[in-house]
Amino acid sequence: MSLKIGDKAPAFELLDTEKNKVSLADYKGKNLLILFFPLAFTGVCTAELCAIRDGIADYNNVDAAVVAVSVDSIFTLGKFKAEQQLNFPLLSDFNKEAATAYGAIYEEFVLGMKGVAKRSAFVVDGQGIIQYAEVLESAGDLPNFDAIKEKLAAIAVG
Repeated sequence: MSLKIGDKAPAFELLDTEKNKVSLADYKGKNLLILFFPLAFTGVCTAELCAIRDGIADYNNVDAAVVAVSVDSIFTLGKFKAEQQLNFPLLSDFNKEAATAYGAIYEEFVLGMKGVAKRSAFVVDGQGIIQYAEVLESAGDLPNFDAIKEKLAAIAVG
């Protein structure tokens, strides 16, 4: 199943690196960029999330929150977040429920790994409706961050 613009975003409740439950409902009334990424500590994922870290003002300026989700454990994500000094929540989808609900999961990834999140980007507005959806088949590709920022600016509150 693939989500498209205008669909209601699937609800999720995942643990962050501080063991807090974080849900889609926590962002009601706020625009949210949800990034799914395959694995912490890999080259493309590190580059992608560090680019978000370095450009977090671009998202703050359009009143958008950012969360990044992978199937890594909260412990792995905690180490990754600290090492890369990431300034937004990393959420563990260890049971693969959110990635599956968003249609962002590989049945088979590299080295025989199954159930790894596909690199994906979803913009969800304050009413929980998907305004942008991009699911990449190749883990080496990055989402179109210019298009994402344009969409966030267009739907920015006030």
